[in-house]
Amino acid sequence: MSTALRFLRFETFTGWHMLTIMVLFFGTIVSVNVTMAYFATSSWSGLLVKNTYVASQKFDDDVALNREMLDRGWVSDLTIDGRSISYSLVDAAGQPVIADTVTASIYRPVGVLEDQSVTLAQSGKGSFSAALAVEPGQWIARISAERDGTLIYREVRRIELPKGPGR
Repeated sequence: MSTALRFLRFETFTGWHMLTIMVLFFGTIVSVNVTMAYFATSSWSGLLVKNTYVASQKFDDDVALNREMLDRGWVSDLTIDGRSISYSLVDAAGQPVIADTVTASIYRPVGVLEDQSVTLAQSGKGSFSAALAVEPGQWIARISAERDGTLIYREVRRIELPKGPGR
């Protein structure tokens, strides 16, 4: 009988059998862990906060403020093309909303290296724009509009900037 066939027969349990079982067992665990780590680092698009406890304490207030703003029926338009950002805001009657200051914070869902904040200049009645250089990929845009030092509108949008021609 050949050596390979003798190895497969379990008449006696040898060190080679134990070695095979151990290599298969730990090889499976290591390969699953490597696969899961790859998927976790390449596909996760969660949100980073500096302090999760503080963020959780403000959550209910943020939800109430967002619900109040949604109930107004205001409609916004946000455009980011990789070189500039433009934003407009109209009320429920279709009239432009007048704001003293509109700021935009643009950041990646994961990481803080490419975070940017910019104050948008008024480019028309209820319209604002600014130069903003961002790379293609997933971004989160947090827009805040203030009048007389009071927050009148805030929204957060997740956006995907596709890789276009010449980029």
